[in-house]
Amino acid sequence: MRFPTRVSAALVATLSLLAAEARAQNSASITATANVLTPLTVVGAQNLSFGNVFPGLNKTVAVTDAGAGRFDVAGQANANVSLSFVLPSNLSDGSGNLLPIGSWTGEHNTTGTATGANFTPSAGATNTTLSGTGNLYVFIGGQVTPAVNQPAGLYSGSVQMTVVYF
Repeated sequence: MRFPTRVSAALVATLSLLAAEARAQNSASITATANVLTPLTVVGAQNLSFGNVFPGLNKTVAVTDAGAGRFDVAGQANANVSLSFVLPSNLSDGSGNLLPIGSWTGEHNTTGTATGANFTPSAGATNTTLSGTGNLYVFIGGQVTPAVNQPAGLYSGSVQMTVVYF
């Protein structure tokens, strides 16, 4: 008869320990939230046009000229963004002839006119802020440097701008 008493005593001790542990536990919860911002859109609004270029004479298009390139950006109002570029070092006529690009210029603002913050477009980041309505305008100019014996033809190249929130 002693066997059931030992089992009962062990059972009572185990249940007492479990009950004490259960009373000592607490729990809490939190809410996870996320505010998704307006996606960025980037539009190549106007091509950079050097127009007619003469052999041996450098041709410059300023960011304020009618031929300046322009990108339009839209996103979250007042958000910080970073601009980076992939720029050709030459324009090509598709036949292997290259027209060197001597320099690049840029300007960005929130008004849509070429009067803003000057910068040099590059692969490195240029940081700025979108307007209170979420807009940004980026103007691109540059200079081509044709050789004296530059072959005639239509030359082109691609200018790519990437915009990211930061």
